[in-house]
Formats: sequence, C-alpha cells, structure tokens
Amino acid sequence: MSRHRTWDTPRRRLRSAADALADTAFEAFCEAGLWPGLGRTLSAALPAARINGPDDVSVEALASLPEVGRKRAETLVKSFASAAPRLAVAELLFAASLSVRPAFGAVDAFGATAAELLREDPWRLLEVPGVDLRTADRFALATLEERPTKTDPRRGRAQVAHGLARAARDGHTVVPEKTLVAALAGLDAPEPEAALDAALDEGRVLRFEEYDAGGDAHRVFGLERYAMAEDAVAEGVQRLMATAERFCDAADAVSADDELDPAQRDAVVAVAVHGVTVLHGGPGTGKSRTVAAVVEMAARHGKSVALAAPTGRAAKRLEALTDHEATTLHRLLQAQGTSGEFLRTESWPLDADLVVVDEASMLDAELAAALLDACPDGTHVMFVGDPAQLPSIGPGRVLGDVLDSGVVPATELTILHRQAEGGAIARLATAVRAGELPTVDDPSKEVVVITADGPSDAARRVTQLVTDSIPRVFGIPAGEIQVLTPVHRGGAGTEALNKALKELLNPGQGASSAFDPGDRVVATANHMDDGFANGEVGVVTESTDSLLGVDFGAGPIAVPGKAIRDLVHGWAITVHRAQGSEWPAVVVVLPPEASGMLSRPLVYTALTRAQRHLSIVHAAGPALARGVRDVGARPRRTRLASLLRGDP
Repeated sequence: MSRHRTWDTPRRRLRSAADALADTAFEAFCEAGLWPGLGRTLSAALPAARINGPDDVSVEALASLPEVGRKRAETLVKSFASAAPRLAVAELLFAASLSVRPAFGAVDAFGATAAELLREDPWRLLEVPGVDLRTADRFALATLEERPTKTDPRRGRAQVAHGLARAARDGHTVVPEKTLVAALAGLDAPEPEAALDAALDEGRVLRFEEYDAGGDAHRVFGLERYAMAEDAVAEGVQRLMATAERFCDAADAVSADDELDPAQRDAVVAVAVHGVTVLHGGPGTGKSRTVAAVVEMAARHGKSVALAAPTGRAAKRLEALTDHEATTLHRLLQAQGTSGEFLRTESWPLDADLVVVDEASMLDAELAAALLDACPDGTHVMFVGDPAQLPSIGPGRVLGDVLDSGVVPATELTILHRQAEGGAIARLATAVRAGELPTVDDPSKEVVVITADGPSDAARRVTQLVTDSIPRVFGIPAGEIQVLTPVHRGGAGTEALNKALKELLNPGQGASSAFDPGDRVVATANHMDDGFANGEVGVVTESTDSLLGVDFGAGPIAVPGKAIRDLVHGWAITVHRAQGSEWPAVVVVLPPEASGMLSRPLVYTALTRAQRHLSIVHAAGPALARGVRDVGARPRRTRLASLLRGDP
C-alpha cells in the first residue's frame, strides 16, 4: 500500500496561471489559445455575448461583439468547429486539474480521435512534448475508472516510448538495451523488463541485433516510425542505384570549356553515371558551382531537374547560384500543414530525371525516406552538403551514414576557391573544420572577434554591433544582420537578446498581438498549408487582434491563429535553427551558459552562416578552444549505415 501513497494524496492543481483563472474547461480552452483566431481581447469579451460554453457559440452571438463583423464571426465559428478535438482533450485535462495546453500537442500527435485514445490509454499523454511522467500519472489517476498501478503495462510501454522519444530528440534512432533500462529506472519503472516486453507487444517499439567489431551481438531498441524510415532510406538508395541508366558517357558529361577542378569534374560525371551520389566539402570549395555544372549537363542531355533544400533561404540561394528554379523539400513533396503527410509519394511520384538536394546535412531519416519514396525507378539523386556541420534537428544522420557506408559514390571538394569574396570567413571555417582555432588577424575586418566579460557584457556588445557598429562601418543594415547563439535562456540567449533588440529596433505600438509590424519572426514548425516552413525567417507586415501578416520573402501571407503559436521573434535565433541559411552579416555570441554544449560542428555551423561579415562575441572562455579541438558532437546511434552495407 505504501508504494501508492503519493497517488493517494489530494491532486495538486497543476494548471498554468491562465488556466487557473478559468472556472470551466471551455474558459480554459479559450484562454489557452486553443480556439484558432480567437485573441486574448476577444476571449475576455465572450461572456458579454453570453458565450459561456460550447453550445453558446454561434455567428449571431459573436457578431454582437464590438469590432466583430458577420464575416469574422462566420470564420470563428468554422475554426471553433475545427478545434473540436482540442476541446475534447482540454475537457479531459481540465477534469484532471491539469493545464489544458497539452491539447495542442495531443491532437497534433494523435489526430481527431486524441480524446478517445487518451481515455483508453491516458499514459500516452507522455508522447506530447512538455508532459512528464508525474503529469501523466495524475492524468491516469483522474481518467481511468479502475485504480491504476505503477506496474500497469500501459504505463510501462509509455515509459519505454517516452525514453526512446527523448533519445530521438537528441537525434538517435535506436538506443542500446542497457542505456534504455537505466533510463527506465530513472523514470520510476518498477519492472523495466516487463515494460520493454509490453512495448514490444504493442508494436510501436522494435528490437534489433547489432554486432560490434568482434562479432558480438547487442540488442538495441527504437521507435517503429524511425526504424521504418531508415529501412525506407536504405531500400530507396539501393533501388535507385540498381535502376539508374546513364544520362551520357563520362566523356560527354563535362564540356571542354567548363572551368572545373578535377574533383568537380568527377562529381559531374558521377551524377551522369550513377543513380545516387554525394558531393561534400567545406565553404568556398565550389559546391554551388559544381551543382550549376550538373544542371547544365542534365539540360544538354534533355533531362529534367528538380533542385531542393530543407529551408527557404537555402533554396533561394541555390536558385540564384544555378539560375534554375529551386524550392524547399517540403514544397517539392507538397507537404500538408503540420501533419507531416506529403502528396508526392510512390503513388504520385516526382517527374524529374534528376533531383539535387542541397544542405543535405539537415536531412533527417523521415524526410529522406519521404523524398526517396517519391523518386520513381531510374531517378538520379544527388545529395550536396557538409558533414562537418551540425546534423539534422530530427532523428537520424542521413548524410553522415550514407558517406560512412561506403556504398554510394561520393566526391569531396577540398580546394578553397572562395578567397576573394569570402577569404577570411572561409579560411577560419576551414581551420575549425579541421579542429583548429587560429588567432584571427584580419585587416579587412571581415572577421572580428570581441571578448566579453560574462553574458550581460556579451548582450550589450551584440546590440551595439547590430544597431550601430556593423551598419556604420560596413554599410550592412540591421535588417540584413542575424544574431546566432547556442542557447535560449540566459542574458545572451535568444529570449533576452530578442527582447533587447526589439526594444531598440522596433519597439512597436503595443498591439494586442504578440508581434508588431516590422518585427522579425522565425517559424518553429511547418505550416505548409499556410505558406511557411520550419526555420523560415520573415518580417511582420500587419498585426491586429484578428490578423497577423508576415512576409517570408515571397510576399505577405495571413498567418492563422493556430499557426501564430509556432512563431517567435527572430532577430536572434539558435545555431540549430540557422542551418541551411546565410545572411550578409552574422553576429555569433558564445555566452558562458553555452560552454558545456560547444562542439566543433556547432561552432563550424555558426561561422559558415555569414556571407560578407562575421562578428564573434566570445564569452565562453577556454571552452571554445576545447570544443573545437577536442570535443566533437555527441555521436548519434543510428542503423542506416549498416543497413546500406547489408550488415547482418
């Protein structure tokens, strides 16, 4: 009985401050922003229209409120109907005295039947980002009719899935058994082996055998979705390599007047001959020029080409450098909203003879699987990237694994071509890529290093660089300067820097919305139906209680209420979010809080985002040199390389 004592105590109210003010689930639902298009001002005004519950919502009632015309009222009624699954989950959470905010993630994860699923298995709430085991236990205690126990198989398998999901957030697609058992012990799983068996029986978790160099077998576990993705990538690569026909003979791949170095010429020939190839190298080594030559080669031989990159900025840069239309991978595959589903699949494949993917280091396992699934037999695919950069945000290590497998023809570019147009930045990046941190002595001031004394001093120097020094000395306006930092929190993290930069660059008029016209914002999730993708940086063009307009580079778009929560201020962004993008000037700030996470790939990725000027505000002390010279990024556990090699 004693082991259940913490479950017998009165439930603590775990709602957020906003939720705690609500007397009903409907009020909490509205106050939490779960009703798309309903701003804070309008939410507070609902009782005046006698809208106190779901049955009170109508066009007539909403239209009776000030500044709400009939057209907007009709839109709000439709959006309320579409949010019914969130309301159903919110009601369950509210009844359990929990914050209703996880209803966002629950519906994203489980779809329209989320409430029904959570009634049957409340511990699946653990799969929602931000939910911990204690919260899931309290939800189960309030939701299940029978008394739950800590040895309930549903609890065990949820803990296993939760542990694997946490590992996936660090990029791993599989976890060794010993590591997973230790993690389960930390999650208060009384019987780890029983929890593993329950997870395997359900089918969302799979077990594999791995073999070390000595031939000994070791068990690893992974979530089914990532296992299937890596299987699909391996099968796709092998299928395209087996079915590809030559575009032309090697002698006809490169014209006599192409000014390419030998490695670049080899890369063009490889694309013409093989179904899957890789082109990799550091900044300034001519990857873009090689891609342009590949596009020219394909055009000469009547082959259609699709150019794509993971981010909008990378796609625009690729288009400018090759003079050929380029797009994001999500748009190429015709992604649908935040669902992760693509219209372009095996059933409706791409119609290009050659697909070139730039910034391939950003490819995670699931996106790579979707791409290859959409490529019919005979398609040639060229991956272009720099494996020294940070790996993908999502689970997997696609570019690195493809290279490590040794089964795909790969060309590395090593000759530094970009001396005149980006010499100091390219030379510094090349040194860091090799594990060296040279003293910067650049008379041209293309690269400037500023030592700061702590996070406050670092933040002060960053704001001075953005608002004064760089625009004044180099003629680069603040709108073309991007601040990068490894951390969100602290005096020199994204949150504090964005607050300071907003006050200096665009204090705004205090609109009821979280954003003012002129604010720089960055997307933190895909909303392809609404016109923008994760990582895209835009500028707010209009901001009212009912409308947020943002220009992400292709003209203003209206961002619906459901998507506004996935926008944050973007004058300062993390290095991870900057992958695939470049700016005329970049300020990299390395505060003391980042000391433990500095690695060669992170520093290298940050440096290579700058085109014309790079300022480094250094407050991390000796951790920077140690990170570059000695500390690599934490290796990811994946299966793709062994799958490609056909290991037992």
